[in-house]
Amino acid sequence: MNDAARPLRIIALLLFALLAWLQYRLWFGEGGAVATANLQSQVDRQAAENRGLAQRNDLLAAEVENLKSGEAAAEERARSELGMIKPGETFHRVVEPPASVDVPAAVDEAPAP
Repeated sequence: MNDAARPLRIIALLLFALLAWLQYRLWFGEGGAVATANLQSQVDRQAAENRGLAQRNDLLAAEVENLKSGEAAAEERARSELGMIKPGETFHRVVEPPASVDVPAAVDEAPAP
């Protein structure tokens, strides 16, 4: 009876070893669960970065469209960033006087008699 069970034990041991090897590859091997989780976190980070860049691109596209369509936007940018004025305009700069510093007067104290 021991001789008849021996081949079954060897087959069971081989099947168990095969199962263990497959489980190891599933969890820790290339393309396994750990690698998949790492790739998923990279995909999530990249998607978040892409959303931010898409918002920035939308703002820039709106600004480009505004500059193309309206003269007022270009004029406002030229005035604020480049300090330009229209022909015939007079530029007046108002300079505020510097804040005065209150210096307390020196008090000479005479010794009391």
